[in-house]
Amino acid sequence: MATRRIIGSEKTILEKDDQPEERSDIAPAVPKHVIFKLLGFTFAMVVVPIGSYFLTVHTIFKGNSSLAGGLAALLANMVLISYVIVAMKEDGSERQGSPTKLDSKKDQ
Repeated sequence: MATRRIIGSEKTILEKDDQPEERSDIAPAVPKHVIFKLLGFTFAMVVVPIGSYFLTVHTIFKGNSSLAGGLAALLANMVLISYVIVAMKEDGSERQGSPTKLDSKKDQ
């Protein structure tokens, strides 16, 4: 039966018990407002193109489904572009607003 040698730099189980417990970080990885924003744009990505197609196919385009489909595709792309713009603005504001842990260590 093989045994394990304890190296001088390693701590034994008893030495680890003497250490005070570190508090674990249980904060969510993604903030709630980001999740809600994503869900809102997901909802808009489904509802806006389909809704615009069915609203315009008989009213504006008089049964021409190609034009109504083109408008739906255009609106889907507008929703997608607006999501990218909102995400980029949010990312930029987080970088400017609060210093990160690495920034505070560099200042010291």
